Amino acid sequence: MKHRKMGLVLWIAVVLALLAGALLVGSAGRTESVQEAMRDAVLHNINQISLFGMKAVNPGLISAFLVTAALLLAATLIRLLAVPRFQYRPGKLQLVLEEVVGLFDGMARSSSPHRFRFVGAYIFAAGSFIFVGTLFELLGLQAITVHGHPITLPAPLSDVNAAIALGTLSYLVILSGGVAANGIKGVGKTLKEFSLPISMSFRLFGALLSGLLVTELVYYYVNLSFVLPVIVGVLFTLLHALIQTYVLTMLTSLYYGEVSERSEPKKKKVRTAQI
Repeated sequence: MKHRKMGLVLWIAVVLALLAGALLVGSAGRTESVQEAMRDAVLHNINQISLFGMKAVNPGLISAFLVTAALLLAATLIRLLAVPRFQYRPGKLQLVLEEVVGLFDGMARSSSPHRFRFVGAYIFAAGSFIFVGTLFELLGLQAITVHGHPITLPAPLSDVNAAIALGTLSYLVILSGGVAANGIKGVGKTLKEFSLPISMSFRLFGALLSGLLVTELVYYYVNLSFVLPVIVGVLFTLLHALIQTYVLTMLTSLYYGEVSERSEPKKKKVRTAQI
């Protein structure tokens, strides 16, 4: 009990010391205002990165390339090294993989029991990209902008272009399910939800951007810029990674199951002759 009290007192003392040091240090050395930083976080018209010396691109595109390469490499290594060693009594890695795959497979089966294999594979891939891509910004990888300034690579989906691309792709997957099951009628059923790609895209973009903007505000208006932003950034990032992964995969599987359900032909009414 005494050790716990001593640990708590020591922790409070460290936090107060850091707070006092941050207040004394102040916020000198900033090269841009908070308005410029938040505007560039949305538009990416200042801190751009050269892509192999050919063209200046948004930093979110570089993040998307790195996340995609990491996921493909991990999938290849798991398939070649881990899957052949799977056993009836699963180990830790096998248990984690089975739980993750079972989660998305169960979501696909419950939403689209008549056609679940393709949508199950898609929501697994999309969910993995959203989750890993959102956690990517916690690595704090640095890059140099075209103006020579260092910048931390953001999450891929904090770029509105990436969010629109993923939302549109999910809508096209839903449309393919409707066409595969009902032909032209499936197109009509899918087009009824014309606002779906817009809502998916801006839900992703808005959620991830809100965490980024909150962190920027903490950096600029709270002098504890080497402690508090870490806590705020980690909490927002983990929360958005879980919520946005679940929301997009759930919506995709639900709408896919709705439009891919075969419509039963209408039965013709048989008129009985009256005597």
